[in-house]
Amino acid sequence: MTEASILFFRACFALLAMPIYLLSFLGIWEPFCRKIFFPFFLDKLSTIHNRKTKTKKQELFRNLPDFTGPSGELKLLEIGTGCGANFQFYPPGCKVTCSDVNPNFQQSLSQSMSKNQHIHYENFLIAAGEDLHEVPSGSVDAVVCTLVLCSVQSVSKTLKEVLRVLRPGGVFYFLEHVADNPSSWRYFWQQSLYPTWKLVFAGCCLTREIWKDLEEAKFSELKLQHISVPLLGMPIKPHIIGYAVK
Repeated sequence: MTEASILFFRACFALLAMPIYLLSFLGIWEPFCRKIFFPFFLDKLSTIHNRKTKTKKQELFRNLPDFTGPSGELKLLEIGTGCGANFQFYPPGCKVTCSDVNPNFQQSLSQSMSKNQHIHYENFLIAAGEDLHEVPSGSVDAVVCTLVLCSVQSVSKTLKEVLRVLRPGGVFYFLEHVADNPSSWRYFWQQSLYPTWKLVFAGCCLTREIWKDLEEAKFSELKLQHISVPLLGMPIKPHIIGYAVK
């Protein structure tokens, strides 16, 4: 499809979302989205997403105990913890530090923590993925990031921070939605929805080719797979899943 077609549909979606654009112009939408709408939306999405990816996540995190540090304790940092959707997949005794740029997930996060008492919760940091200065360099065995790299300000800077906080031989696990094949209809709709989707869903970008950032990052080993997650009616079906070793 032509660039003109994309611009036309972008205008159509913007027109449909005009009340949100107006609220954004007035400075009302962003705080409402951050405090109320996005935590509610992410809680619902995480439940559906976990149901669709449960087997994949179980396979992904199966080798997590293999990266236990010399101390005998598995120290894990999760970037963009959100509602705590990954807690159930972590091994017993794992020491978890949670971090998120948005501190407004308290209710759903507390519920997830109470359901998953098999792991130890060390700390909660209000921090962006690009700036984890509160985490000492080389201090964690594993970093986990799922459905987060779509909305960070810089994927490359976030991956640099991941490499900094990991000990040598540490591991980075990821599961992210990404851009579809440029020749596909879904990619056309991702392009068309992009500006409105990003506004409505707290900076989520539909067209990032995150696998390229991972390939360019200085990991010693990268295991990456493209998969499809059947999320009905949503433009985020294409995903990448895997892990990278420092």
